[in-house]
Amino acid sequence: MQISQKCLSLQKKINCNNYKSEREVLMKTYDYLLSFNVKPSVQRLAIMDYLLTHRTHPSIEEIYLALCDDIPTLSKTTVYNTLKLFVEHGAAQMLTIDEKNVCYDGDISLHAHFLCKKCNKIFDLPAPEEDVQVRRMQENAFQVDEMHYYYKGVCPACKQMDKEQAN
Repeated sequence: MQISQKCLSLQKKINCNNYKSEREVLMKTYDYLLSFNVKPSVQRLAIMDYLLTHRTHPSIEEIYLALCDDIPTLSKTTVYNTLKLFVEHGAAQMLTIDEKNVCYDGDISLHAHFLCKKCNKIFDLPAPEEDVQVRRMQENAFQVDEMHYYYKGVCPACKQMDKEQAN
């Protein structure tokens, strides 16, 4: 899947948080949604802004709980449908690293994810620079639209805690 440079540029500008006002951030989020042909609404702006500013790979429940006090009309169904729309338009990624949880990522650049089996945090990692398998597939007339790099294990913080508890 090709991501336009304009979309990635807008995403980087939103993520750097060097804006003077909340209004300026919302305008950048508004433009970001439009760049993916998503019609902005109050709920969509709030959900996308949350995804872009909270790099925690939140679930529907987490997003709902974070925003429901500020937007009393927000429902979990609205959050679900909005995230589904974002994924369909390429403005967000749906992560299904494990069978139990679905999380969302506002970072649409090519990168890998690491799930810590102890604390259940998801970490962003650089993706491999060149995928030989993908190149071979393309040489054999396959069209690759998506790639997902998922790793599972124990993060450094949990390893350190285990080490300290063992002593």
